[in-house]
Amino acid sequence: MPTKSRTPNRPPNRPARKVAARSEANTSALTPDAPSENPESPAEPIGHLSPYLNRELSWLEFNQRVLDEAVNPQTPLLERVKFFCITHSNLDEFFEVRVAGLKQQMESKVVERSPDGLTASECFRAVEHRIRRLVEEAYTCWREQLVPQLALHGIQFHDANALGEADRIWLEDYYRSQVHPVLTPLAIDPSHPFPQIANKTLNLITRATLEEGGQTRTRLAIVQVPRGLPRLVKLPRADGRMDFVFLADLIGARLAELFPGTRLDGWWAFRVTRNSELYLDEEEITNLLHAMEKELHNRRTGDAVRLELDADIPPEIRTELRTRMGLAEEDIYLINGPLNPTRLMAICEGDHSPDLRDVPFLAPEGSSVRGSTDLFATIRQRDHLMHHPYESYETVVQFLQQAAVDPKVLAIKQTLYRTGGDQRIVGALMNAAKSGKQVTAVVELKARFDEANNIKWARALEDAGVHVIWGLVGFKIHCKVALVVRADADGIRRYVHLGTGNYNASTARLYTDVSLLTAQPAYGEDATDLFNLLTGICRFQRMRKLLVAPYTIHSRMLELIERETNHAREGLPARIIAKMNSLVDGEIIDALYRASRAGVRVDLIVRGICCLRPGVPGQSEHITVRSVVDRFLEHSRIWVFENARQPEVFVASADWMPRNFFRRIEVAFPVEDGALKHRLMEEIIAWTLRDNVKARLLQTDGTYQIPPRPKGVPAHRSQLEFMNHAENSAARPNRKTGSGSTKPAEKLTPGKRL
Repeated sequence: MPTKSRTPNRPPNRPARKVAARSEANTSALTPDAPSENPESPAEPIGHLSPYLNRELSWLEFNQRVLDEAVNPQTPLLERVKFFCITHSNLDEFFEVRVAGLKQQMESKVVERSPDGLTASECFRAVEHRIRRLVEEAYTCWREQLVPQLALHGIQFHDANALGEADRIWLEDYYRSQVHPVLTPLAIDPSHPFPQIANKTLNLITRATLEEGGQTRTRLAIVQVPRGLPRLVKLPRADGRMDFVFLADLIGARLAELFPGTRLDGWWAFRVTRNSELYLDEEEITNLLHAMEKELHNRRTGDAVRLELDADIPPEIRTELRTRMGLAEEDIYLINGPLNPTRLMAICEGDHSPDLRDVPFLAPEGSSVRGSTDLFATIRQRDHLMHHPYESYETVVQFLQQAAVDPKVLAIKQTLYRTGGDQRIVGALMNAAKSGKQVTAVVELKARFDEANNIKWARALEDAGVHVIWGLVGFKIHCKVALVVRADADGIRRYVHLGTGNYNASTARLYTDVSLLTAQPAYGEDATDLFNLLTGICRFQRMRKLLVAPYTIHSRMLELIERETNHAREGLPARIIAKMNSLVDGEIIDALYRASRAGVRVDLIVRGICCLRPGVPGQSEHITVRSVVDRFLEHSRIWVFENARQPEVFVASADWMPRNFFRRIEVAFPVEDGALKHRLMEEIIAWTLRDNVKARLLQTDGTYQIPPRPKGVPAHRSQLEFMNHAENSAARPNRKTGSGSTKPAEKLTPGKRL
């Protein structure tokens, strides 16, 4: 969306100033991209509608699509539970960051409208209304669909007071040995101040009546449900049934024991969500690591933004809690169901109930690298494109592991955004450093909600002898690049991995991403320059192949969109296809509107937030926007520009958002090999565009609908087709290596559960 004139945060060793016009041949130091002060032909209002959809409401529509998978009876039952949990996990983060931001804007007393036409208070009211609808639908789904159907399959939740004698005896022993020792009752009275309630902890509040000096007194008290214990207590069963008691219910049933000599009127669960954005005065930071550790400590006690309460809590206790938290009535959410439902993921753990899950899928090696024992020799022959999770991420892990032990490898350099818990990736870097190789890891400490994990791994890397760069002040390093420098028989050669996903083997099984392995000199030289920029003192120079934010991605995208616009005006073939997670940037949206008005066909595949309003006559009638929510999280970014039938294709770590263009270090790279380009366009993009099962089309009003399927058109579920294709490819012999089974893979048909 259009932004006010501003200069982006200062990139490394660069003064902040407006980008100057330049020619393609200019190779001098470049200033960073910046939003235009006067964007050309900004979009006009559409009647009473803004030309832009509201960012927060668009995100909530994405979360609705996640919830739709929980409601969908065609989704396997335990997968429905997972989507239900993900919906609430997403909402937690939305409150911690986005709602917290809206509240800060409202408190600042600065009154202005965002590009979609709403003030902060208007946006907050619209968001609150939409969230209440979403929460009500989610818990209705839990109570009326998921719980009864789980019970039919032997998975039940029980009242701690309504069990048989054997279960009561077992629970009593569990409570005495595991729970009671860690409970701390906290009274609320003149001598006991209201306790600090940590972010997203589950707590019980009770009202106790006691006799003191002949007088009857009433006091409130709080008991936190221990975080270190399973939120679901599984009862022992020998017949395969799965019976659970909520830990909060178990504590509540024995709460009177913590307050001897009193009478309890009842107990009620509550949970507070706090502002969890980190606030770093980056101009004053002298040690980024220490500053991050201090802010992580502060996160647990940020300002409250939401209070979730049991629906039957007495009004006076509800008011007491709300007042103590400094919240208004609109911040209260009364819940008829389990608070913090993300812990319900526990019922999906283990290998039970395979009939209630997606059909197992084991990703094969990519056909082009299958059977290779020397990845460096394989990469020297040609570039290799991998589509995860349909092709195994183990190839990337092996690339790093082979580099770590190969005596010919001289240096390894890698960016790490979300490291995860896989010892193999960071372990490969540690092993390489211990064996005497020069190893550099650029670890982003500011990766939201992974900060503590990244700090832990960064310290471990440093202890192993890896040269660790602790991010950059003012920027998040979000690009995914690994560079291996090797002394081959014919000279020094650089091998590069570029991707759209994090170096995290766990999430690589759940996210759709694209990887490229190449030994082309131009990519190696660009990767070297990139790491020099991140670790040294130098100015950014235009690169041979890579586009790098905050310097060139935004301006280059505008140039390519404008080129398609001009081609359409000249009667040449013109089309734009772009797959990404989010589309927010106003200049890009306006450029796409201009392209549409010129007749360019624009097909956007945007998983989450999309602020572009499609289908408006005379404005965006040639633009379609679809979102795919399915078994795997769509995460790859692929951009295709028709270019008069000489298409240019880019793969990137960046979304089309101001933060990616101007406040992050991002990389986009062209795919120029004809076969790989064809695969991206005719397989990955084309199959996603024809999805008519899990895709949803964005409507002009901001809602999403299932795409119509004309009579006779077969069902196409893109993720299913990618899995089928990967398994069928693995079953065929590899022409190059001769590997692969001749047994045909089982076809995961749409009729089978995924």
